[in-house]
Amino acid sequence: MPVMKRVKTGYPGVYYVVGEAIATNKRERIFYIRYRKDGRPIEEKAGRQFQNAMTSARAARIRAERIEGRSLSNKASREKRTSEKLNQEWTVKGLWREYIETKPKTPNSIIDDQRFKNHIEPAFGDKRLEDLAPLDLDRLRIKLLKEKSAQTVKNVMELLRRVSNFAKNKRLCRGIDFKIIMPKVSNQKTEFLTEEQLRRLLEAIKNDTNPYAGSLMLIALYTGMRKGEILRLEWRDIDFEHGFIHIRGPKGGQDQRIPLNDPAREVFEKLPRTNELLFPGVPGPRTGIYHSLGKIKRSAGLPADFRPLHGLRHHFASALASSGRADMYVIQKLLTYKSPVMTQRYAHLRDEALKRASDLAGELVSEVLEQPRKELNESRRTGTLRNLG
Repeated sequence: MPVMKRVKTGYPGVYYVVGEAIATNKRERIFYIRYRKDGRPIEEKAGRQFQNAMTSARAARIRAERIEGRSLSNKASREKRTSEKLNQEWTVKGLWREYIETKPKTPNSIIDDQRFKNHIEPAFGDKRLEDLAPLDLDRLRIKLLKEKSAQTVKNVMELLRRVSNFAKNKRLCRGIDFKIIMPKVSNQKTEFLTEEQLRRLLEAIKNDTNPYAGSLMLIALYTGMRKGEILRLEWRDIDFEHGFIHIRGPKGGQDQRIPLNDPAREVFEKLPRTNELLFPGVPGPRTGIYHSLGKIKRSAGLPADFRPLHGLRHHFASALASSGRADMYVIQKLLTYKSPVMTQRYAHLRDEALKRASDLAGELVSEVLEQPRKELNESRRTGTLRNLG
């Protein structure tokens, strides 16, 4: 980057360079001041011509205040703000605001914000993390388990742990200094629709009036993608020419690419192109669609505990495994699992398919063995009839 030419002003220790305005990219003056404080030379920015309404005269007044000790240097001001931030009494609510500002607005961050406001803030919002005792968290966990699923309670407790780790890593406070106990959750639930349930679901999707809910469910059913991956899809991620879907930032971390099958292609082609997102919200990715998904689920008469999107991801994998025509490695890659461990929940379905194939092989062999016997019996029966005649 070229060094910008310094231009002297009519005021001692004040100069400017010509740069670009941040908002308009127009040329503007950027003023600097030079002075000595406690024997040390200091040179710092006074402000911008348009953004800060800075002039040579105003820069000179700032320089005089710094020399006389009536205002702090830029460095000293930053250090003071940092010190105040470190020493302030951080409440759980204040830490959450600081934490959420560091995160991009995504469907997951919006859900986290709802979890915090619904469950953590009423219990601990005005308290300090370091003042919380194990009993406080035990009471919250027990109370929530009476109303919510173990997985929901685990998500809430995990969110509190994330806030505590954030506070400690940023040195805002000591955070929680004991182990947070998580409720035990069985993640081995594998949802699989019967043919009749699937038929009713497809009919309910066809009759639903929401422009996006049914399409979301169909994409989960046809591709096995995760909810967050579908909601983050942009049009640039759909390679119609080569037949692939690019998954950016999946749960496993590294970007992935999965095939675009014909049913999914047909769903995508029918979606309106209003902006770069396939399922746009206001603003950013779509959220708050769970009511519409639940409406379709109820119309189809699906079980109350069936999860509209994650359950269809399970159905996708279960159907492949039980078909006997896709091995576990292929299923792992389609689900974008980094490890084969998670795919093992479908292994029994694959085993059942193999057993059916083995039984079929046995039946085919038995039919070959039985054929001469049948022919002999048929010959004897025919001979007996002739003798009787």
